[in-house]
Amino acid sequence: RQKTYSPFLPICPNTGKVLEISIKELDKKNNEILYIDPLTNKEVNVSILGGACKLQWKCDWAMRWAALEVDYEMAGKDLIDSVLLSGKIVRKLNSNPPEGFNYELFLDEKGEKISKSKGNGLTIEQWLNYGPEESLSYFMYVNPKRAKRLFFDVIPKSMDEYISHLKNYKNQNPNDKLNNPIHYVHQGKTKFLDNIDIPVSFSLLLNLASACHAENGDVIWGYLIQYLPEINPRKNEFLNKLVEYAVVYYQERVKPSKKYRIPNKIEAKALNELQEKLKQLPNNTDSEFIQKEVYNVGKENDFESLKDWFGALYQILLGQKEGPRMGSFIKLYGISETVKLIDKALKKELK
Repeated sequence: RQKTYSPFLPICPNTGKVLEISIKELDKKNNEILYIDPLTNKEVNVSILGGACKLQWKCDWAMRWAALEVDYEMAGKDLIDSVLLSGKIVRKLNSNPPEGFNYELFLDEKGEKISKSKGNGLTIEQWLNYGPEESLSYFMYVNPKRAKRLFFDVIPKSMDEYISHLKNYKNQNPNDKLNNPIHYVHQGKTKFLDNIDIPVSFSLLLNLASACHAENGDVIWGYLIQYLPEINPRKNEFLNKLVEYAVVYYQERVKPSKKYRIPNKIEAKALNELQEKLKQLPNNTDSEFIQKEVYNVGKENDFESLKDWFGALYQILLGQKEGPRMGSFIKLYGISETVKLIDKALKKELK
């Protein structure tokens, strides 16, 4: 291949396509290459300048580093050899290669390498359809040298971790703030964060959207205002965005896969007990007390573990395998509304 290799690939003047063909001659004096046109079978001289050629990519990478004086380059772990080779090329151009950083690979939900040909990846555009740019920046920032699973279920998790760090950031001293991912996600420009209040997690918003089958943000805001009367969608733009993202995520990612099941006898008995306990609670009962009541009902019934009890609540009431902290969810959704939700599930069991 050395006999015909050229770092320059001519672009066909008729089709505009890059011609991956053998090069017959390199004319260094005139900056031209000679090749055989595959359409006419005639020899063609073409300048390597002026957009008539494209560089092969490893050379292209090195040339960009030199021409643009790039001083920092990030690449995936699978490109380490290409980084080293491009570094050698750029030194031949009397330039210095940039400082580098190598990311670990991104994996799908099965732990397999993401591949364009397989179509098992998640694009930036898809992520930004379900979460703000900050959540993606946070995902990229954390543990860059560890292989990461990148699929749709990661988005709510990344959102909630971002929100948690955001809440901590407000009350941290200057030194601790420098160790908080928020400082780097926002490039140190964090004064505006003082006006952001996020009283609920993104996962809780998602589960609320799931429970009330929300088709728009107004439905969720109806519940939020009852739980937190002091908040206002007009004054809390970021929370309003989260609500809209939650609705889109529910409609496109959760709703199509929801699968409710009918409670068995043990579960039906426990649900009856929970329903009666909730009926006795005043509306201003806090989420921690509600959580204890849910927990106690599970302990008092014949479940092998409390995990089975909570799993049953998620599957029977929400139609999903995983769910929220029930105390917080019931508080937000409303005690009376939860009683109705349980009643609906029990009627299915009777049928």
